[in-house]
Amino acid sequence: MKVSVIITLKKDVLDPQGKVIHQTLDGMGYKDIEEVRQGKYFEIYTKENDLKKAKDKVEEMCKKLLANLVIENYKIIDVQ
Repeated sequence: MKVSVIITLKKDVLDPQGKVIHQTLDGMGYKDIEEVRQGKYFEIYTKENDLKKAKDKVEEMCKKLLANLVIENYKIIDVQ
């Protein structure tokens, strides 16, 4: 089973990488971009066959390791 997770910085946390990407896009002529926020994407493959259990395990992984909950949010976007 595959579980997909996105981790992003919280809205009020400065995102220097996003700012550099935004400036670069602006320099490339993409003038209508207001803001860029970068993050991390994970695909986690588990042997768990129960959807709820797989999601719960990945949620636990996010809380314990994958996301720094002080400055980041996480969202499980897909379980298949």
